[in-house]
Amino acid sequence: MSLIAEQLEEVWEALRASDDQRRHSLQEIRIRNLRGIRDLRVPFNYPVCVLAGPNGCGKSTVLFACACAYRVPGRGPKEFAPSNLFPNFRDRLAGALSDATERTELEFHYLHEGERLAMAWKRGKSWDRSFMGRKGGRQPERSLYLRTLANLTNPSEVRGILQIGRKQYQSETLTSNLLIFAHRILRQRYQKLSVISAQARDLLFAEIEGSGDIRYSEFHMSSGERTILRMSKDISHLEDALILIDEVDTGLHPYTQQQFMLELQRIALRQRLQIIVASHSPVILDSVPPEGRKFLDRDEQTAAVRLMPAYRDIFQKSLYGQSRDQLSILCEDAVAEGVLLGVLDVLQSRLGLRREDFVIGRNTGRDEFPSHVRTLGKFGKLRDFIVVLDGDSRHMEAAIKKIAEEYGHSLQPLFLPGTTPPEGWIWKVLQQNPQDYAAWLGLTPLDVGRKMRDVARMMEGAVRQQHPAKDNLEAFASEVGRSTSEIARIVGKHETEGRREGIAELLVQLEEQIGAWRHL
Repeated sequence: MSLIAEQLEEVWEALRASDDQRRHSLQEIRIRNLRGIRDLRVPFNYPVCVLAGPNGCGKSTVLFACACAYRVPGRGPKEFAPSNLFPNFRDRLAGALSDATERTELEFHYLHEGERLAMAWKRGKSWDRSFMGRKGGRQPERSLYLRTLANLTNPSEVRGILQIGRKQYQSETLTSNLLIFAHRILRQRYQKLSVISAQARDLLFAEIEGSGDIRYSEFHMSSGERTILRMSKDISHLEDALILIDEVDTGLHPYTQQQFMLELQRIALRQRLQIIVASHSPVILDSVPPEGRKFLDRDEQTAAVRLMPAYRDIFQKSLYGQSRDQLSILCEDAVAEGVLLGVLDVLQSRLGLRREDFVIGRNTGRDEFPSHVRTLGKFGKLRDFIVVLDGDSRHMEAAIKKIAEEYGHSLQPLFLPGTTPPEGWIWKVLQQNPQDYAAWLGLTPLDVGRKMRDVARMMEGAVRQQHPAKDNLEAFASEVGRSTSEIARIVGKHETEGRREGIAELLVQLEEQIGAWRHL
């Protein structure tokens, strides 16, 4: 593991631990009838979240909606109101083009001063606030920083800033904290950073360390350097604030993106900030833990924007081009993954595969597979995927194949052995062949049978079971000091080596699909 990867994991754990101690956070936003978003909920369950997804999926809309959550000290009452951030064009002339207006709602759920609150903006003829039945409710107050994509390229902006030099202005040397922040992210070594300001406009100046009189304004900075210095200047003094940044990767090299996200999370930890950014960059996504990644997608058939229900690294890497030379296998859960790893333990040597040639994605319910297949089809990634469902999901085969055909791809889903969840098949194998697994479990065949019977009797006496096979295997695994995924892997491997009847069909089909992928 690289040094920066270790540093990221350290700050992730620290931020997770700090979450319980925070007194302010925007916990969830719900958007109805805005910019093509019919009904969308986005939870923010990590202090630094990344909004990702293709163009037109609503990332900026969600970001701007978040800016309407709070009253901001020192700012005008309408500056961060939806009437200002989501204006409508209307013309009084008959037949003229106007923005369509609907019953729009922006609903917010907060933790504020340790109390759980809710508020909504609702648009009828005008925008009004609702406090969800709470008498005497007020909009929570919090410092906020909103950055949108902007560079010194607009002629009117440039002319306005140039006027500073012709008027009386103030000069200020920026703090050492900002210098440290800049040094950690940028290769440039700054001796001093200054800002001059007049009439609500300002201009940054940098002086290079050990270079004599080399100093330059942000007119001569790269877009990436200006982005880093501007954002760090604006947020380095904020405490317990909400930070919203659109297109956070613009102008930044991938290494700089990663370093910048590390420093953002460090400052979020140090100054109790909540940060939400929008990005197209896989490097930015990988810089926060899975719970901080919010992937939005727009359904091609209904045009509805949705938060991907079980978005996993396997999708992220494929959709963002990081798995071009890997075969991706998608299954339902850790036990299914264990069975597949056992099968692949055998196939690897037979087919000359390396472990890095494939990646297995899991923890996704079977009802979400049609959605996943549609997303992969949209991005032209179905040829790099093998879909494996549990044995009790065979009824979904036709629907999944039909969706793949809509994208010009012939997809044959595979199924784990049996007609039940894989735990049922594994339990049956252990019952029928205890002698094959006793030594691996550190038991005699008689002990295996006895422990299985004891577990079955114990579970029968428990409260009504929704998933008896899963419960039984989990209890047995705990009894023998193993995890269910470990047991699944050894059973998958042993049954594959013996080409046992239950797994033979999966083995043949998996070998065929791997072979087809290798010859693409």
